[in-house]
Amino acid sequence: MTSRFADGLAVGSDLVEAAESAVGRALSRLSGQADLVCFFICGDDPDDVARAGEAAMKLAPEAHVIGCSATGVIGDGQGVELTPSVSAWVATLDGARLTTFALETLAAEDRFVVVGLPERNGDDHVAILLADPYTFPTDAFVERSADVLGDLPLIGGLANGLQGRGSVRLFADGEIYSEGAIGVLISGQVEISTVVSQGCRPIGPSMVVTAAEENLLLELAGQPALARLEDIVSELDEDDRELVASGLQIGVAMDEYAERHERGDFLIRGVIGIDPEREAVAIGDIVEIGRTVRFQVRDAATADEDLYDLLDAHREEIGKVDGALLFSCNGRGSAMFGTADHDPVALRDTLGPIGVAGFFAAGEVGPVAGHNHVHGFTASVLVFSTTAGGP
Repeated sequence: MTSRFADGLAVGSDLVEAAESAVGRALSRLSGQADLVCFFICGDDPDDVARAGEAAMKLAPEAHVIGCSATGVIGDGQGVELTPSVSAWVATLDGARLTTFALETLAAEDRFVVVGLPERNGDDHVAILLADPYTFPTDAFVERSADVLGDLPLIGGLANGLQGRGSVRLFADGEIYSEGAIGVLISGQVEISTVVSQGCRPIGPSMVVTAAEENLLLELAGQPALARLEDIVSELDEDDRELVASGLQIGVAMDEYAERHERGDFLIRGVIGIDPEREAVAIGDIVEIGRTVRFQVRDAATADEDLYDLLDAHREEIGKVDGALLFSCNGRGSAMFGTADHDPVALRDTLGPIGVAGFFAAGEVGPVAGHNHVHGFTASVLVFSTTAGGP
């Protein structure tokens, strides 16, 4: 059976052969000519990864092609972690306009300047972003993206390599990069939407930040932040206390005017420590006084429920889905669920037997409440549909 979106997966130590196999399988399942090809490579040797990427790009010379190295790939309904492998995703996007780009950072006095951004147009829908976490300031760029990109949604992930720093490889339209970021801007007549599953559930009440200093929460609802946290933890059952001990999170409400703040209404950030002397709680972001926050926990059951609920609701809202790209945290997969297949299986169960591929990222990019952010332990999904939808 062929369609407008297709994927392929190949596992093997010969990465060039695996790349040719994965991309070839995906192309053979496509009903028309490929307009966009995305591929993801997990390999031990960065030079082998580069050769595999070069081979992959040659297989679709008429298409726009992007790709990156990773510590795990997703394709053919499954995930493969820490094993030499290549996944590929191809799409026929009649009516769409595609613009690939490569970003680099230049130092300018006490700040950085990102160059290489594509020009914006009124019919732009989304940009896929693949970045090297060691050389590109992804967090700062994404958080400030509205300054230069307006309301354009960004989705994608932080690439990686099995050897860490220096082993990342990025690919775009025949070029190979060992630093920076690459991506593709998708514009024109195409229906695209996004799903971002952060996989947390709230504990305790929502509280207004009444005193803060940088990333230190000093007071919540007029009381010392640490005292508030201790009160919440004291009322939890033993299982939830263990979740708090293994990795407490905090959610920052994205809509201050909502009457209630429940799961999915928050941007999730980690709780990174406490300051007993100041009775403060340190978190992985800066939160202004007046913002609403709520402590959160994450486990496999919550992450599973959150992803399925969001995908089910999305399918019901937009109708038929044709294809999707999946950027799943490398802390999900077997580390969280006991299987690397969880997230691709969830997409198949909810969105149907569509072309899906992606990779296990070192950080995921996706919009929450209309604002772009970099996430952790998240599944970011770019959905292509045949009925009207919006990011």
